[in-house]
Amino acid sequence: MGNLNFLLGRVQYDTESQLTFPLEAQIGLGVGASFVALVVLVIVFIYRRKSKQALRDYKKVQIQLENLETSVRDRCKKEFTDLMTEMMDLTSDLVGTGIPFLDYKSYAERIFFPGHRESPLQRDLDIPECRRQTVEQGLVQLSNLLNSKLFLTKFIHTLEIQRTFSPRDRAYVASLLTVSLHGKLEYFTDILKTLLNDLVEQYVAKNPKLMLRRTETVVEKLLTNWMSYLPDSVGEPLYMLFRGIKHQVDKGPVDWVTGKAKYTLNDNRLLREDLEYRTLVSTKSFDCDTITQVKEKILDQIYKGTPYCHRPDPDTLDLEWRSGLAGHLILSDEDVTSVVQGTWKRLNTLQHYKVRTESTIALSPLSSSIQNQDYIPGEKTPMLEDADEGGIKLWHLVKPTEEPELPKHRRGSLRDRERAKAIPEIYLTRLLSMKGTLQKFVDDLFQVILSTNRPVPLAVKYFFDLLDEQAMHYGIADPETIHIWKTNSLPLRFWINIIKNPQFVFDVQTSDNVDAVLLVIAQTFMDSCTIADHKLGRDSPINKLLYARDIPRYKQMVERYYADIRQTISASDQEMNSALAELSRNYSGDLNSLVALHELYKYINKYYDQIITALEEDPTAQKMQLGYRLQQIAAAVENKVTDL
Repeated sequence: MGNLNFLLGRVQYDTESQLTFPLEAQIGLGVGASFVALVVLVIVFIYRRKSKQALRDYKKVQIQLENLETSVRDRCKKEFTDLMTEMMDLTSDLVGTGIPFLDYKSYAERIFFPGHRESPLQRDLDIPECRRQTVEQGLVQLSNLLNSKLFLTKFIHTLEIQRTFSPRDRAYVASLLTVSLHGKLEYFTDILKTLLNDLVEQYVAKNPKLMLRRTETVVEKLLTNWMSYLPDSVGEPLYMLFRGIKHQVDKGPVDWVTGKAKYTLNDNRLLREDLEYRTLVSTKSFDCDTITQVKEKILDQIYKGTPYCHRPDPDTLDLEWRSGLAGHLILSDEDVTSVVQGTWKRLNTLQHYKVRTESTIALSPLSSSIQNQDYIPGEKTPMLEDADEGGIKLWHLVKPTEEPELPKHRRGSLRDRERAKAIPEIYLTRLLSMKGTLQKFVDDLFQVILSTNRPVPLAVKYFFDLLDEQAMHYGIADPETIHIWKTNSLPLRFWINIIKNPQFVFDVQTSDNVDAVLLVIAQTFMDSCTIADHKLGRDSPINKLLYARDIPRYKQMVERYYADIRQTISASDQEMNSALAELSRNYSGDLNSLVALHELYKYINKYYDQIITALEEDPTAQKMQLGYRLQQIAAAVENKVTDL
């Protein structure tokens, strides 16, 4: 404003005192930077040196692994060659004797009533002679009443809602019904379909994927029994696998008390200690074997290929050590020479008696003077008494370590304790070599079970189609659910049971160590039938890691098997009924249905009032006089006073 202009002078900032950097600080900064650079160089040098060392260690470990792999491969080849030679000898023996299948009655008994010491198939009617005729007439009437579909379904549903009707009772009743209806398999199948429809309806409302997962209902056990009518196409590969496992397990020491073996697939049953032992060629036994083990191995040689029921029991024989003019000595697992240390007693072995390779031993009938023994030879895993009670604990190859009781704050978790017992690599090679040796036999068995090259069993096709129809009826389009149903009904319900228990099919004796190997193979088959992928890591069970590479291939076999069955021409009801009628004609005479009916009546008697009430509340049952007929049966079988 006013157009005025003033010259004020030059602007100058006073910054000299702020920008002045002390000389000492400059020197310190230089020294610090030099030190940091030196440290970085040292770190880089150490890192490069460590990297080279790690690379050298890695290459060394890689070479060791390659050598280990080569060693395992060579061992597998040798063991496999030896096993195939043994199997060829076995095959030639089987040409004359054949595979020792059980007769149908024994097979049915072991499938229908597992774990029962005395099944109804082994008994006769325990009835006074004066009432036998009346009771048998009543049981025949009960058999006729079971032909009423309404009565049978009402009977089963009434039992299943009773709180005291346990899962064991359900399985037992289902097997009694199977035997009672064995001569009418077409009707049995119709009942199974009806009960299965009811089961599907229940699970569709809850969680369909859980159906048939366990055996908690009568219909699930009925299905297990129904699947047992499958043909014996797997007989030969299953028998060869069993014999191969037994041969391999017997190639090394087996602890008689714990059941642990040097050669196994199950790490829980692995004998991890290195033992010195010698082989006695003539008996194919070891000097570290117990006397009972030696007797069993001698009997294996003498009765090779002979059904187990035709072999003498080792407990009925003495093992004699004959020494020319010096006479003979009867050897036993326990005697006055047994070594006792504190509360531990060691079972006698050939090594204990100083029996050598050139010695003469013989089996002879049991002598009249039997020592009084606390331990009964023949029991695979004897019960060890508590040392605190003054009992003697037995041991064979390895004495369990007596670990002191730790305070609660020092006790680790179960996983920590298991990790502390990790298997050294040297013992893993035994598992790997055992797995490689048995691989062909496992593959052969799975291939036969999951193959559609031969005609698919009519029962399998019929039942799988039934499951597909149920899924369609209830609008279940999830392929995983249908896969689970089929897996739960056939592989997990029937095949797993057979793989784990070859004694259900063959007249053979199993042992704890053979069972442990079969359990791993059965678990592998189970994992192969599931859709879910199992993520494996360092904490995964070793048993699963053994077959980790094989399971994806087995899964493809299962999926292809289900797909091939679905594409097969459906089996008509007429074809199925014809096949079932033929089975009924062939085997109905082998099973004693009267005893099964009498056992079944015991459940009718126990829940008599509830069954009568259920029948009286149903109008159709009233018209058919089902309650009246049941009262007549009760009067005949048990002299029960009724309202007749």
